[in-house]
This record gives sequence, C-alpha cells and structure tokens, in this order.
Amino acid sequence: RWVCLRRQGNMTGLWRCARYAFAPNYLKYCGPDKNQELKGYLQTKTSDAGLKAMLNDFAAMHPYLQLIAKENGIDNEFDERVVDAYWLGNKLLDNVALKSFFNHVNPRLSKKELKWFELKLPQGAKPNHAFHVFNFITRAGHQAVHHTIESMDNCRISWGIMLPKGKVATQKLGYKDKQLQLVQAVKTIKNLVNDFEVGDLVTFHWGWVCEKISQRQAKSLDRYTRLALRLANQTL
Repeated sequence: RWVCLRRQGNMTGLWRCARYAFAPNYLKYCGPDKNQELKGYLQTKTSDAGLKAMLNDFAAMHPYLQLIAKENGIDNEFDERVVDAYWLGNKLLDNVALKSFFNHVNPRLSKKELKWFELKLPQGAKPNHAFHVFNFITRAGHQAVHHTIESMDNCRISWGIMLPKGKVATQKLGYKDKQLQLVQAVKTIKNLVNDFEVGDLVTFHWGWVCEKISQRQAKSLDRYTRLALRLANQTL
C-alpha cells in the first residue's frame, strides 16, 4: 500500500533522501536501475517499503547513513537528522568517532587515497557527501573513474536562489592558483516535482533541484562544503 509521507508539511527523511539520490540514479551513476520507479515516488510524494529497498542499494550513500545513525544512537538510517547530516551537514557528524570513520572507508580506498585520508582525518574530516566528493579521487557509483572539476561540481550538493526560466543564482567550482574554489555563477537546472518558486533557496544535485532549504541549512552546507574543499586542496 502506498503511504503518504507528508508530516505537518515537511518531508520525512526517506522521501527527502530520495530527492537527492534521484539525479545520479537517473543518469545511471549510482543505485539500482530503477530510475522510473524512483521518479514515480517523487512525483506522487509517496513511499512504501519498495522505496527504502531501492535506497538501500546505493552502495556509497547507504553505508554512510548507517554509520552516522549508529554513531549517534539512532536506529533508523533514514531519520531526517541523519539524511540532513549526510547531504547537507549538521552536528551529528561531530559524534562519529575517527576510528569508526576510518574503518568505514578503509576497505573502499586505494592506497593513495587511504594515505591522504589518514592525514586529513584528524583535521576535521567528516563522513558526509561533500567530503567524499572532494577528497576521494575515484567517483562513487557504477563507473570507477576519476573525478574531474566538472564532475565534482555536478556531484556536490549545490545551493542557490531560484530565478525565472529554470535558472539559479549559485556558485560553481573553479580551479585557480592550484586550488579548488567556489565562484559566483548562474546555472540552468531541471525541476522534477515543480513545487518551487522564483526566490526560493534550493539545493540541487547533478543539475536537478532537490529541495527548498532554510538559511540555516544553507549556512551549514556552505560550512561543510568549504571544509571539504580546504582538506581537498591539501592533496591536489
């Protein structure tokens, strides 16, 4: 049976997580080959056990959610606080022990990546999406290829103000003086569920709008993005 996932006007963690997972799944980069089913869940704003099973099959994302939940004593890895921590960043990340984070990534990294990771771990490395994108050179998902500036920019969670005609005032990832940095930009993005308006502050992933966020969430995302960039710039 389909179960509505609206609660006092807010999305639950499961459906919210699906919004961030949709774009790389649609592009066949991550997760099971079920992008039409995932699209249906999002467009109808509904969910069932099938959606959870689908998200469980995202080989990079799901273990991170499990790690964050376990280290914070939360029994549901799709709890909204956990989802928020992974995709945007929040204080739950501070409760993940360094040893637990190391054990999580150890079997997944090349020798070069592991050496770099050991240097960054005590400097504030956090087990979230931004750190993974900027600091592990091999792209997660079905294609074991190295990231480029363009793919990192598309893969990171971006944010900005919705403009007319599918535009968004945001930032793009650039490379100057041998450093990765964010510079102001206007981009064209796609909108799956059409529930956003001009002036909304939104996030987007691989060119697709994910959700409307608050200024507090935007500041948190900016903070964790810049932290991940600072650490990435140490090993460029």
